[in-house]
Amino acid sequence: MTTTLAADGTAPTLITSAQRALRLLAAAAHYPKGATAKQLARDTGLALGTTYHLLRTLVHDRYLERRAGHYVTGPAVSGLAREECPAAGRARLNTLLGTLADELSAAVYFSWYRAGEVELVGAAEAPGAPLIDRNRWRAGAHAHAAGKTLLALMTAEERRDHLARYPMVPFTPYTLRDPEHLPMLSRQGPRHATPITQFQEYSLDAAGAAVPIVAGNGIGAVSISLPMAQAHRLAGIASQLRTRLADDFAWVAFGI
Repeated sequence: MTTTLAADGTAPTLITSAQRALRLLAAAAHYPKGATAKQLARDTGLALGTTYHLLRTLVHDRYLERRAGHYVTGPAVSGLAREECPAAGRARLNTLLGTLADELSAAVYFSWYRAGEVELVGAAEAPGAPLIDRNRWRAGAHAHAAGKTLLALMTAEERRDHLARYPMVPFTPYTLRDPEHLPMLSRQGPRHATPITQFQEYSLDAAGAAVPIVAGNGIGAVSISLPMAQAHRLAGIASQLRTRLADDFAWVAFGI
């Protein structure tokens, strides 16, 4: 991973305890119903004793709340989201998307489920990997990787409501048309889920993959698309999305 240098070219001074606390907070955001200290320690790679010490501090300052032995994001996190400038959050998102597109040589998308709709919040293309058609993003959620991921994270009621308004019409001969064939995910611990893919379901000339993002009670997806000639690269890129980048986009989600 590349190290960001300070303005004078020197390496920045990093506070290890602060890094660990932020890692715990980001991990807790993936569990809207709460996670135990052991789950958070496992997700962050921290020792259990260290995890308990940091959790006590985060609970004291109201960044987390402890409910029946489980930790959930607290009111101080919601306050951060309200105070953040929307323009600053969008700029950070665009930077993340552009960097990721360059690193992976793939088109990258950030989608969010908001007010009952599957929204495309931002996207970035890469040389040799143009963006796919975004005009039917909401209506085509059953066909593109990001939409299939969001449908998989929705409650049964949310999914029924979406599909009633946006029926599973075929965009290609490979588009799924039966709700029973849609993948399913749990919002509890989605960071370990296998990435959801699509091959020629949304567009005949593109394949895609997506990983879920859960921030508090919100759900989203980071997805990539490639021309079918590069579809063999899909599995490797999806693995990188799952293991390296979910926390970055979870923090963006609080500010959109």
